[in-house]
Amino acid sequence: MGPGHPECPQRLDAIADRLLITGVRDALDQRDAPVAALADIELAHERMYVASLRGLSEQLKEDVAAGGPGHAQIDPDTAMNVHTWDAALRAAGAALAATDAVLAGELDSAFCAVRPPGHHACKGRAMGFCFFNNVAIGVKYALERHGLKRIAIVDFDVHHGNGTEDIFSGDERVLMVSFFQHPFYPYSGTEFPAGNMVNLPVPAYTRGMAIRELVETAWLPRLEAFQPELIFISAGFDAHRLDDMGQLGLTEQDYAWITERILGVARRHAKGRIVSCLEGGYHLDALGRSVEAHLRVLAGI
Repeated sequence: MGPGHPECPQRLDAIADRLLITGVRDALDQRDAPVAALADIELAHERMYVASLRGLSEQLKEDVAAGGPGHAQIDPDTAMNVHTWDAALRAAGAALAATDAVLAGELDSAFCAVRPPGHHACKGRAMGFCFFNNVAIGVKYALERHGLKRIAIVDFDVHHGNGTEDIFSGDERVLMVSFFQHPFYPYSGTEFPAGNMVNLPVPAYTRGMAIRELVETAWLPRLEAFQPELIFISAGFDAHRLDDMGQLGLTEQDYAWITERILGVARRHAKGRIVSCLEGGYHLDALGRSVEAHLRVLAGI
């Protein structure tokens, strides 16, 4: 998205390096992300919106061919270049391929190390570094193509997943549970959420033990009662105490604990099936360590 932008390629490098040096990578089944079909993306996004992004991508390629910079600013935080369209297609494609593999029993669970992230992408709008809502596309795909009846979404990013709420608000097939710093970007999630949204706004400087109590008292009873057949995780690690994107106080131990609780629900109701997709996380060292902790729980290592 440009020099100095926090949503940078080094994020995935930090994850890959950490998994390599700790030996975690050796225990994982690694797969390349395929390109998502537009028909599957349009399960969650308006067709005209998808077409507009595709058209903008073509304009940027023409701009580069003519000697231009090939950059377009979507909003103050979000920029698109000539590679963004392809990257976004593969980020969504990772969620779709992971869903297929987990539901087929090829994998117990899956983590999609993808950029760009997705949970701010609404039905017809890109924002907050996000273009396609990877988790929402995966959920819609599991509902519409695989015929599942109940899917839970867990979002532990420091920011409210406004795009995911926009897509699933009032859809009784989906239960979304989240916590997020408030008041904070994108300044949503507190205005009369639908009954299938368990939104837990927390003030700046909330620490891990307080979050764990909220998970125990607010998330888990709703998840247990809902009995999801599959769980998706919007795995943002920017609530880490070292990440200055937000002001929450979680550690990698907290992420491991939350993942253990989610996995427990999945084992009781969803045959252990989880698809986790990377969202935020901008302190590179903390991001690598937090993803490692998350994957150790998911992979049982």
